[in-house]
Amino acid sequence: NLSYNPIRKIQIDQFDFLIKLKSLSLEGIEITNIQRRMFRPLRNLSHIYFKKFQYCGYAPHVRSCKPNTDGISSLENLLASIIQRVFVWVVSAITCFGNIFVICMRPYIRSENKLHAISIMSLCCADCLMGIYLFAIGAFDLKYRGEYNKHAQLWMDSVHCQLVGSLAILSTEVSVLLLTYLTLEKYICIVYPFRCLKPRKCRTISILVLIWIIGFAVAFIPLSNKEFFRNYYGTNGVCFPLHSEQSESSGSQIYSVVIFLGVNLAAFIIIVFSYGSMFYSVHQTAIMASEIRNHIKKEMILAKRFFFIVFTDALCWIPIFILKLLSLLQVEIPGTITSWVVIFILPINSALNPLLYTLTTRPFKEMIHQFWYNYRQRRSKRGKSCQKTYGPSFIWIEMWPMHEITPKVTKPMLCTDSSDASVTTQSTRLNSCT
Repeated sequence: NLSYNPIRKIQIDQFDFLIKLKSLSLEGIEITNIQRRMFRPLRNLSHIYFKKFQYCGYAPHVRSCKPNTDGISSLENLLASIIQRVFVWVVSAITCFGNIFVICMRPYIRSENKLHAISIMSLCCADCLMGIYLFAIGAFDLKYRGEYNKHAQLWMDSVHCQLVGSLAILSTEVSVLLLTYLTLEKYICIVYPFRCLKPRKCRTISILVLIWIIGFAVAFIPLSNKEFFRNYYGTNGVCFPLHSEQSESSGSQIYSVVIFLGVNLAAFIIIVFSYGSMFYSVHQTAIMASEIRNHIKKEMILAKRFFFIVFTDALCWIPIFILKLLSLLQVEIPGTITSWVVIFILPINSALNPLLYTLTTRPFKEMIHQFWYNYRQRRSKRGKSCQKTYGPSFIWIEMWPMHEITPKVTKPMLCTDSSDASVTTQSTRLNSCT
């Protein structure tokens, strides 16, 4: 029993002559140079006790190893809980399907702001990467099912784990930066309406490309210097670098703090400040000219929708900020909490975004309603040979999703000349000729 001794380093051949040893306790000891070679000679060892669950992967031949879970993984499975194993597939499917569906539907809806639509599609691509990340975690959980302890350390040190973790960070960072950019764009148009320059396509695309370059840099820089970052993504089975404990590498710990409590927290504060200023500005301009009020009102409708999206982001990121602060204060954080944050809370926003900015909007519901109406009309076959049905014409209007009103479908109009048919916005034009 060597537990809680002030040991900073264990020699590789330290236990070579303890061939008959059956129990070894190393609780409370940080083994910075731990290797499989240290425990390989202990063939009769049946019980071993470590400070961290991750150390069990260095002694896979030992029958009983404690702790047997870190709240995320267990000795048998990469995802310890059945709830985690089910939830990772459900959220992965919802996230991927929802975002891909939005990307495919956007070109079919004529938007009044094409550049805004491009930004939304870019955000969908970033959120879709989170679904791919969860899919990969679920796939490797199936691969190692029942014998994870034998492959735990190899998995966390593997290139696959590094790439999967990079994908998760790329998704989160691009999503945060995109929401910050879209918020600042609305902030300028609402708070400074006279200075609002119409965004050009070249500038918008350049900013989006720059955001993705920054996201790639943040995600893949830890892979460029192994000596400084060590195993940045391989601190847990899900390969997400939350680093809620003091890492064996100070570089990893510093980089994690800079990203989560530096970049992301700054973006969160900017977003909160911008929305506060927007609402205050609208309140102060209540007596302004009607033309300016209409401009601000139009921008504010879109801002309200983004506020709801950012609010869900805040629910996801606030727990992470709290965990990082507690880790800096050296507060011990149970692994179960980390599991809830990484597997349950963080991906929820990526799954909800398609519902917030497309599936609950009026144009989408009108389009579905018109498709259903046209389908029923085709099946009715009322026998009018010259009856002609036109597809719906939509103008994309970003509306606050909680105040949607079910659109009414205009009935067919009887006319003698097709030129007499009135053109209406967001409704079906039906001309019946006799």
